[in-house]
Amino acid sequence: AGPDLDKSTSEYLPYSIANIRSEIREVPSPVPTGAWRSVADSYHAFVTECFLDENAAAGKIDPVDLRIRLLGGAPRLRQVVERVATISKWGRRLASNRAQGLAAYSCRDTHVAQVAEVEVGHDGRIRVPRVTCVIDCGMVVNPDTVIAQMESAVAFALSATLKGQITISGGRVQQSNFHDFPIVRMDEMPHVDVHIVPSKEPPGGVGEPGVPPLAPAVANALYRATGIRARMLPVRNLRDLQRSTAT
Repeated sequence: AGPDLDKSTSEYLPYSIANIRSEIREVPSPVPTGAWRSVADSYHAFVTECFLDENAAAGKIDPVDLRIRLLGGAPRLRQVVERVATISKWGRRLASNRAQGLAAYSCRDTHVAQVAEVEVGHDGRIRVPRVTCVIDCGMVVNPDTVIAQMESAVAFALSATLKGQITISGGRVQQSNFHDFPIVRMDEMPHVDVHIVPSKEPPGGVGEPGVPPLAPAVANALYRATGIRARMLPVRNLRDLQRSTAT
């Protein structure tokens, strides 16, 4: 399961870091919340994977190399990172308005790494043409189900990353349906390339683990494309990205 509010987030970090101090605080909210695909793992992954990329940039270390260096105690997660870097041709030359970003996460006894390729248009519009996903979910009974779950996880998470904003006015949620709470449409859906790691380990979950890495992978790619860190979501365009950093 995802992080509990009474536990330190450091308990969920897969990285071998000698000195860690972390805090988690509950912020009371009058707004009731409901179920969310991947529960707390989505925002936990966003914080940890974006922060790790910031450390890589500060140390002038490739983000893939840093993860591999720190994942000695998590061999299955390390393997999916190595594989997704190879399959996505990490570091290859792209157009000046495109960049790749990587994130990896483990939950439900499953390990997923994703590379998102992001494009920032001249009009400031943000697109994600391609997502490469490597998953180790243990022994697989039906590969088509695993692939479908990863594809739908990307659609769900990308909708939240680029579009999913809820606003409240006068005590009421302003959005009412898909006309004012849009999701990714067919022409906005990236090509999703899913690779399953053969394994004899016990089966893990596949319904939720594809969600957490997507937002940080996109955010990390946006930094590499623009030099701006996403501090809030959604980021519908370059203006939103600039505003999130200012906030």
